[in-house]
Amino acid sequence: MAPPRFGRVLTAMVTPFHGDGSIDLEGAARLAAWLVEHGNDGLVLAGTTGESPVLTDEERIELFRVVRDAVSVPLIAGSTTNDTAHSVELTREAAKVGVDAVLAVTPYYNKPSQAGLAAHVEAVAAATDLPVVLYDVPGRTGRKMATDTILGLATDVPTVVALKDAAGDPAETGRLISRAPAGFEVYSGDEPLTLAFLAYGAVGVIGVASHWTAAAQADLFYAFESGDIAGARAVNARLRDSFDYMNSDTCVFSQAVKVMLAELGQPVGECRLPLGPAPDGTAERARAVARDLHLVP
Repeated sequence: MAPPRFGRVLTAMVTPFHGDGSIDLEGAARLAAWLVEHGNDGLVLAGTTGESPVLTDEERIELFRVVRDAVSVPLIAGSTTNDTAHSVELTREAAKVGVDAVLAVTPYYNKPSQAGLAAHVEAVAAATDLPVVLYDVPGRTGRKMATDTILGLATDVPTVVALKDAAGDPAETGRLISRAPAGFEVYSGDEPLTLAFLAYGAVGVIGVASHWTAAAQADLFYAFESGDIAGARAVNARLRDSFDYMNSDTCVFSQAVKVMLAELGQPVGECRLPLGPAPDGTAERARAVARDLHLVP
């Protein structure tokens, strides 16, 4: 198979903060380089895991700039919000610092109609020549981007080239892939479902546990594409504890990742409110997961 345009395994990178809550740009550059060294083909910046809702516009653009200077892999910039005019301006600024694509999340809270969703993406796409990756995550946005809406954008807007699918419905994703125009790529946005997405024709993953499992996830892709389905299942089974560790009612993705990185010797601070510090016991859980993967003694 031809490699996808942004690579197979990408990480939605956390945003490092100093102890006083200010953004740690040097830490972001270090973390980006470390992630690439440990098997990531590309990075998504200022996405959900990157705590985009609590970043200022200036922080986002500086984050894009310093990471662009630090690594040469594809960078996808989370340059949109639930405000279309704001998203257009952020996208224009992101394009100036040399990112490779923008991530366009479904507008959250507003719950627009499908026509409104399409018009929002069309406005963002018109603001730049960069490729646009749609991000459908109805569990966070409150609105599912319908398959027909995605297909319409993929067909009618030349720069809409990919989807990060975190809708949790592999069968519907399969229907989308079967009808999508040539060259439109779907990435799993939900790591526990990546193997199922692959069976339907997804090309890669934009992950969170990939902060520490990128190499193993690459092995999963290699096994699957080589026809070694049993091998792919075995890799997936080894990763299950990492997937389970990431998200619960008391500890969400960004918190879990930051604790895990500290255990791996890559401290990136705590999350800003409203997430805040991870709950007690998270470090012990992280250490157990890391030990099982032989990442720590």
